[in-house]
Amino acid sequence: MREIKNQLKAGVVLSYVSTAITIVIQLIYMPVMIRLLGKSEYGLYSLVSSVVGYLSLFSFGFTGAYLRFFAKFYSNKEKLASLNGMFFTLFSILAVLATISGIVLSFFPEQIFGSKLSDSEISKARILMLILVINIAIALISSIFDSIVAAYEQFVFQRILGLASVLINPFVCLPLLLMGYGSVMIVVVTTVVTLVRFVVNAWFCFSIIKIPISFQKFHWSLLKEVAVFSSFLFLNMIIDQINWNVDKLILGHTSGTEEIAVYGVASQINGLFNTFSITISSVFAPRVNHIAAQDGNDYQLEFTKLMAKIGRIQWMILGLLTGGFIVFGKYFIVHIFAGKGYAAAYTAALFLVIPALIPLIQNIAVEMQRALNKHQFRTIIYLIMTICNVGISIPLASEWGAIGAAMGTAFSFLIGNGLILNIFYHKVLKINMIFFWKEILKTWKGFLVPSIVAVFIIRCVVFENLKIFLVSAIIFVIIYGASILIFSCNEEEKNLIFGMTKWKRR
Repeated sequence: MREIKNQLKAGVVLSYVSTAITIVIQLIYMPVMIRLLGKSEYGLYSLVSSVVGYLSLFSFGFTGAYLRFFAKFYSNKEKLASLNGMFFTLFSILAVLATISGIVLSFFPEQIFGSKLSDSEISKARILMLILVINIAIALISSIFDSIVAAYEQFVFQRILGLASVLINPFVCLPLLLMGYGSVMIVVVTTVVTLVRFVVNAWFCFSIIKIPISFQKFHWSLLKEVAVFSSFLFLNMIIDQINWNVDKLILGHTSGTEEIAVYGVASQINGLFNTFSITISSVFAPRVNHIAAQDGNDYQLEFTKLMAKIGRIQWMILGLLTGGFIVFGKYFIVHIFAGKGYAAAYTAALFLVIPALIPLIQNIAVEMQRALNKHQFRTIIYLIMTICNVGISIPLASEWGAIGAAMGTAFSFLIGNGLILNIFYHKVLKINMIFFWKEILKTWKGFLVPSIVAVFIIRCVVFENLKIFLVSAIIFVIIYGASILIFSCNEEEKNLIFGMTKWKRR
């Protein structure tokens, strides 16, 4: 038990260290990559990556199901061995199917990417697609190892491996970009890193954890149970892929690679917000499944407390990022991150980031739904959101490009996540959302002073050079941190900040 507590605490700490390093690397590497590739090739790279990302749907939601069935069979090694064997067999088959599908799709680049691309862009898109298909196939098989490591709560290894992957990629790619290599070399390096991560993951699972595995008996009844549970996870994966990638496909048909590049930058900014949000909640996913498996119908109070606890921390962290981006984001994108041709990415990013704050501080609820096998309703709601997103985004993208596409996504997120899912959490999952939002609102005092400072900076400070920008940003961060610590954090959160809290696991 002590080891699990230490893994949990170390996992949270390493998650934030990894997140911080990841963001620093992105802030240094991405601007260089965008400029060296050029707006057109970066847009093409972003578009192809989004399209190939759809092949990850060949996991069919089985990865998300593993934690639940692991918690169910953990005490029975024979059933756990059969479960592992079944998952390995499934993912090997699915990886082959994904590869074949990707190769077939590569023969129809014009139909997939749109008529706005030139002949040279179409040719390069086909090459990028074939390499990324191999990457997806390897990642599919590797994902089951990731799930196993998470199920055994080996967060230290998982975070260190993830951090190593993040570090290696840009350190290898950057010299190659400076030497004149383009997007093709980037995806080659990415694929090699994925392969190495797969090998290390496999070694850890078989040699260190010593997972039980058996291929002798393929339990079709168990597969049926897993398939039924995973079916809505699979549908949800489809919906998520559409929600976050369909805008680029729409822009490919209505605007071309330059608007895709603008949207790609906005999407990168939104991705940083997502990274911060899942840093804590991903560590607690196994704990959620244990609560659901062990406590039966008495989970409501535990889930409510856990969701409020995690949500408050996510809210205060994302508050800094959101406020900081509103004040400093435009200068950051135009003068530091992407370049003068990407000013519209600031507005597009605001439309993506602000509506997403609600689901980002509640994303632990996704794990709760899965643990309770009540994730079907969320999938249906997201399906409706997706239809609305596509229907609204097409005319908006035709009129306003990347900003219009982001507006369509913003509207669907506000309705679905902001209203409908909160009612679902309260009425169906029996999580006290009134208590949750009261806990969030208790932090309001800490936001007063930073808000005043933000307004002052926007109205009175002109970022004439990088020095003024950095000094203003540092002042804002210090004021925000001090105000939140004094007026918003409760005792447990203050102790956590000062490194004295021990995360408890029941």
